[in-house]
Amino acid sequence: MLQPELFRSAEFADLIKKILALPRTDGRLMVAVSGAPASGKSTLAEFIANSLSAAGRQARYVPMDGFHLDNRILDARGLRARKGAPETFDADGFVALMRRMKLGGDVVYPMFDRSRDLAVAGAGIIEESTDIAVVEGNYVLQSEAPWSELADVWDLSVYLDVPEETLRQRCIQRWLDHDHTPEAARLRAEGNDMVNAKRVIENRLAADVTIRSDAVPAS
Repeated sequence: MLQPELFRSAEFADLIKKILALPRTDGRLMVAVSGAPASGKSTLAEFIANSLSAAGRQARYVPMDGFHLDNRILDARGLRARKGAPETFDADGFVALMRRMKLGGDVVYPMFDRSRDLAVAGAGIIEESTDIAVVEGNYVLQSEAPWSELADVWDLSVYLDVPEETLRQRCIQRWLDHDHTPEAARLRAEGNDMVNAKRVIENRLAADVTIRSDAVPAS
């Protein structure tokens, strides 16, 4: 659940103003929100979409997680333990759909069901009337191919810069919340989540807006 009091600073107000000031196009405006795992990307993206809607624009938050490869494919490739790494997503499919989404019209996209640990096809839709898509994901500003092909898709990009120790503690807490023991939670966080976090941090492209804060909670 969003906590609006966290977003009352001038920094967040200026971000919304920047997006509202973007020139309209024949298609759809695309706003990217990137950051490491547990940085608070989805919370920020949802806040942006809600704020734009409150300002009279038709905006929708679109998560990248629906493009996770199925566990059966990850098992066959020996990648289950690295789930969440760039190579465990259908990156080409994501890039193609973002290009289609930018053109406008109704666009159906998959969404990730955390309770079942799988992606569900056709679970989300962005309607033709929606003129701003706020797309959130670890790798939407990644310099590695094919993620790098997204650079010309975004009309504005945002990077949420959070200290690594904050990320580590949040990732550990996520696994504790999923009934892992403290040691198992630490191993999962440091053995995979923080490896992915470092990859995001070290291989990201420059963003139009960088927000340096550990106040935005991870969802």
